[in-house]
Amino acid sequence: MTRVAGIDCGTNSIRLLVADVHPETGELIELDRRMTIVRLGQGVDRTGRLAPEALERTFAACRAYAEVIEELGAEKVRFVATSASRDAENRADFVNGVVEILGVEPEVITGDQEAEFSFTGATGELHGDDRRLVVDIGGGSTEFVVGNRHVEAARSVDIGCVRLTERHVRHDPPTAEEIAAIRADVRAALDLAAETVPIGEADTLVGLAGSVTTVAAIALGLPAYDSEEIHHARISRAQVDEVVARLRASTHDERAAIPVMHPGRVDVIIAGALVLEEIMERTGAAEVVVSEHDILDGIALSVA
Repeated sequence: MTRVAGIDCGTNSIRLLVADVHPETGELIELDRRMTIVRLGQGVDRTGRLAPEALERTFAACRAYAEVIEELGAEKVRFVATSASRDAENRADFVNGVVEILGVEPEVITGDQEAEFSFTGATGELHGDDRRLVVDIGGGSTEFVVGNRHVEAARSVDIGCVRLTERHVRHDPPTAEEIAAIRADVRAALDLAAETVPIGEADTLVGLAGSVTTVAAIALGLPAYDSEEIHHARISRAQVDEVVARLRASTHDERAAIPVMHPGRVDVIIAGALVLEEIMERTGAAEVVVSEHDILDGIALSVA
């Protein structure tokens, strides 16, 4: 077994996984998994730059992660950065700060690479010959990947819970017009994804990342966030519709009071839930299989 650390820095959150991985079998034994909401993508859609305060929040999380990596003795570290840092003019500031803190250069990966990692991490434990559509709903982008054991087609499109919220939402709760604008963007992005990925031809829909897991936790009525209950839960289209209706009618304080809601997701969960609902509508999926394993697991496996 090789002890590795994988870091996934997205638009809304930065996450760490330290694990022992068997490089031949792909067996992964998790030692530490944590997530910090840093909102690195704050304002990027509007300004094209990473905000100084967003960079500092991200660097603070990196310092905390560096302590964990050292304490657990990870032999190899891979830092992957996604949508926000792809889009930013000043991404060199981000890269230099990460190198100074962690000693590794963040790899600003393409959307297609992001999709490969997500698919590998999400489907490693799933068995059977069914064709899967894996959707990773992030803060700035959403990845669509179709395949079984191997990726057949992948596409990343610029719809995510942070990007859509910043672009369209000005009221709390959002107005009907704001909801309609989000849906219109998602539908246009689905048209783009469908040009290269057969999103309507999969047998199973697998959903990843915080928007999906939060919707699942609400649908399951959990008194607190429980990864074991959420992982591989099957959430029906009707349940997703019910959660979306509840969220879009709720105020910030009402959403914050939901026991499973992470404080950093309160203001962007409506957009994230709408993305999931629109995907299920377009693909005709009767349910979504929720995975707690995602791009982070794929990164860790790739290191080993």
